[in-house]
Amino acid sequence: MPREPVARIFAQQAEACARLGSPLYAALLERAADDIREGGPCAAVLAGYEEGAWGDALPLRLTGAVHALALTGRAPGLAEHYPSAGGVFSAERPYAAWPAFREVVAAESEWIREWLRRPPQTNEVGRANLLLAGLLYAVPSAQLPVRLFELGSSAGLNLRAEQFRYTAGDFAWGPPDSTVRLSDAWDGEVPDWLRMGAERHQALRIVERRGCDLTPIDPLSADGSLALRAYVWPDQRDRFARLDGALSIAAKVYATVESAGAAEFLSAVELEPGTLTVVWHSVMRQYVPADEWAAVERELDRLAAASGPDAGFAVIRFEPGEVEGTRGFWLSVRSDKGPERPLALAHPHGVPARWPTAGG
Repeated sequence: MPREPVARIFAQQAEACARLGSPLYAALLERAADDIREGGPCAAVLAGYEEGAWGDALPLRLTGAVHALALTGRAPGLAEHYPSAGGVFSAERPYAAWPAFREVVAAESEWIREWLRRPPQTNEVGRANLLLAGLLYAVPSAQLPVRLFELGSSAGLNLRAEQFRYTAGDFAWGPPDSTVRLSDAWDGEVPDWLRMGAERHQALRIVERRGCDLTPIDPLSADGSLALRAYVWPDQRDRFARLDGALSIAAKVYATVESAGAAEFLSAVELEPGTLTVVWHSVMRQYVPADEWAAVERELDRLAAASGPDAGFAVIRFEPGEVEGTRGFWLSVRSDKGPERPLALAHPHGVPARWPTAGG
């Protein structure tokens, strides 16, 4: 096993988790990197999975597998340190969970190796913060029927985005009794374009919700909901609360997610008179090969070319990139045949967002 390259990947993921607000995973992955170098249980359980480890998010696959064991009661000693499983994480003792983590990896190696075949899927509900903002901007008139199509949907939770509650200071939109509450959704002043969109649309009329994914998850199944929970970082309570709320909404609001690539999925989409057809995606483009993405862009151009006064079209993206020298995760919207417009920056998990220029 080429230990050092894999150990470096784990160390890099530890640094990323620290930046993104998970000191628990930062500590565990740092220790896992050392364990791999020393040929410990982490090295043994990963043997044979090293090829393409970074692209396959191997650190997240391993932590997701172990988290699933904690959530299902098969790792009670580790669960004591995982807030998601009712335990307590102490910032003063960030490495306290490591002995239990290492013990679980050694004891459950066969089960973990089977789990490692799963691609990580978080279906990050916080990203609906940006997608919904883009939708309020893109829909031109109140009560216009919207057909919503999502690329890389995972479990399709964000296809229900208008069912969530969004608040920031004096700004609020969405059902007051929603089980998903995106509080402090914006950092600083809420931009004028979003306020105007919220005033224009007291509610949105979504008449079709469809998505695609190469490996879709059924959020209503026990296995599907476990997979979604397992890939949320266990010390991030807000993300867990949003996911639990979204799962309850998914049981009430119908959406479909097809097992298909993005270009294949879009090739079957046509505009319909009297509606706005919206295609959106969030933090998925990096996982799509270049030739496949070129085909996606051709399909989007086809739909844009077919748009007109009676059949509208919009593309809403929340993806990493650079705009006018500023790198980050950007929300952008393209309407009909017009140019793509960058609208906001946000945390990779979607909350909070901010308007990138003074004055909004």
